[in-house]
Amino acid sequence: MVGGRAADLVPTTAVKIFSAGTAGCVADLVTFPLDTAKVRLQVQGESKPLLKGQRAEYRGVFGTIFTMVKTEGPRSLYSGLVAGLHRQMSFASIRIGMYDTMKQLYTRGSENAGLGSRLLAGSTTGAMAVAFAQPTDVVKVRFQAQALRPESGSVKRYSSTTDAYRTIARDEGFKGLWKGCLPNITRNAIVNCSELVTYDIMKELILKYNLMTDNMPCHFTAACAAGFCTTIVASPVDVIKTRFMNSVPGQYSGAVNCAITMLIKEGPTAFYKGFVPSFLRLGSWNIVMFVSYEQIKRAVMRFQQF
Repeated sequence: MVGGRAADLVPTTAVKIFSAGTAGCVADLVTFPLDTAKVRLQVQGESKPLLKGQRAEYRGVFGTIFTMVKTEGPRSLYSGLVAGLHRQMSFASIRIGMYDTMKQLYTRGSENAGLGSRLLAGSTTGAMAVAFAQPTDVVKVRFQAQALRPESGSVKRYSSTTDAYRTIARDEGFKGLWKGCLPNITRNAIVNCSELVTYDIMKELILKYNLMTDNMPCHFTAACAAGFCTTIVASPVDVIKTRFMNSVPGQYSGAVNCAITMLIKEGPTAFYKGFVPSFLRLGSWNIVMFVSYEQIKRAVMRFQQF
């Protein structure tokens, strides 16, 4: 279609996939230190539970970031970034870029999608993305969780992203790269349903009642709501996923065993460890991602008009 405004054109699935993957990378670049702090808080107490009266090494999101910079240097905040970008290009492109396509599939092409169709679409693309991109997530979490302290004799588990893929495959087998796939599918079905469906509905309502136009303030508001809902719903599954993927072989027999072990040793509050950084990260990630996603889609559509 030539002529008309880019906002009026309907982007193809390919445009959405490219835009979602690119926007996911932009969001990761901006929010990665918050994600790393979240992982450190989530795995704290896993190998050695805190004794009564013992002070935790990491306290709060900004305290964690400060401690990491002080003990490991600023670069530690971006440990695993390469794997994170690998993940977004293969992960966000599927779970977000194919959401509208799946929604139309479940509604048989109807423009009036109900809540059930949206939830099914979110669950489907979330599961598809995990099945394809799980190795990148395992490597990212491993890098973020490792603490490098030369003075204490600790060393890196992996020297590079490529070395991590190779070492995990060699030492833990092919299954090691898909470790935690089931809890991650569960998590991303929940995340997609809360994140994409909330954003989809909020944006639709804002436009329906003419509260805002289909532009950046509308996308910003809908993304904030999506980030908050996602954090509330997904935090427990996220903690279990992080613990399980970061564990050494044999530490947990499965995701359920990991959850039970956490509950017995650390209590129910362990499932919401890192909640504040999770919200800061998911909220800011949703804002950057969805605003970038909408703008990149429009930029690509304008480019196609020429």
